Amino acid sequence: MSELRQDITTKEWVILAPERGKRPQQKPKTKPASASELPGWDAACPFCPGNEKETPDEVFRIPATDKPSDWAVRVVPNRFAALTTRGDTTRTEEGPFFRKMGGYGVHEVIVDSPAHNTPLALMPYEQVEKVLTAYQERYNAIKKDREIKHITIFKNVGWAAGTSLAHPHSQLVATPIMTIYYHRKFDVAHDYYADMGRCLYCDLIAWDLNKGDRLVVAETNDFVVVHPYASHVPYETWILPKMHCASFGMFPATHFTELARVLKDVVYCLYQGLDNPAYNLVIDSTTTYDEEDPYYHWHIRIFPRLTTIAGFEMGSGIYISSALPEETAGYMRQIAVSCPDDVCIAFKK
Repeated sequence: MSELRQDITTKEWVILAPERGKRPQQKPKTKPASASELPGWDAACPFCPGNEKETPDEVFRIPATDKPSDWAVRVVPNRFAALTTRGDTTRTEEGPFFRKMGGYGVHEVIVDSPAHNTPLALMPYEQVEKVLTAYQERYNAIKKDREIKHITIFKNVGWAAGTSLAHPHSQLVATPIMTIYYHRKFDVAHDYYADMGRCLYCDLIAWDLNKGDRLVVAETNDFVVVHPYASHVPYETWILPKMHCASFGMFPATHFTELARVLKDVVYCLYQGLDNPAYNLVIDSTTTYDEEDPYYHWHIRIFPRLTTIAGFEMGSGIYISSALPEETAGYMRQIAVSCPDDVCIAFKK
């Protein structure tokens, strides 16, 4: 039996239609290459150690613990950047219906690890923490540019998710504009705060935890993992800090050790339970000029690419998900319990 559900954080409607998951598929989805299928080092990969000259000059690095002259995480400008600081933010009109500006912004690549064949799901917790540290360091460095209004940090894993290189990496794009999607999210959160005097996301967290909601995958001291009520795709996963903080850049780095455990455990469960799916990961944060706002609440969203966005979604703007989040959350909990003792530590507390 299908349902229409509303995403309370955006007011968007989604269709949950479990029966569609049973329809015949002629061609299986292409999965990311597994660790065993890739070499630990690739001479042709610009992100592998020793090939640093194949990328633009680095803007940030975290040294390797055992050998400081080597790197553990490296950040470089994207060679094929969508935006650059050579652009101009002056808006011009070309007639009454056409407005444009130069392609100003920042587009960087975060090389998550020196190892060519170690995805985030299989990295040590300490390495995941270094990746998070690099994310925040670059976020806070770039937000100093007063022309930048919003910063998106994201990760594409697998060809179906839009990646072009197998080496584990993430990206950062900073823009002089706020997109319509985030404008809607911020407006909804602001309206809720104006009506209720409380943060919408804080209230959602409290509701889920107090009601023992079936949508909760895991809870730790400082974070909650949920499958949202109106999931856009099967196994959509959110990681939310319990502490209210609107900006990822202002979130205390002292919590990164725990966040690294939670993040690695989530992607490990997806890796094991869904047979290494392609996925997109996005860090949602408030605008750079309103970082201390009381209404927004930064969080991480992960979207496994188990289905294809097709004509109805593109035409209507309504997503169809072929799985109920109550069921997918339960499956994730089962996977966490069955994990080896040295992984999913955060979920077993």
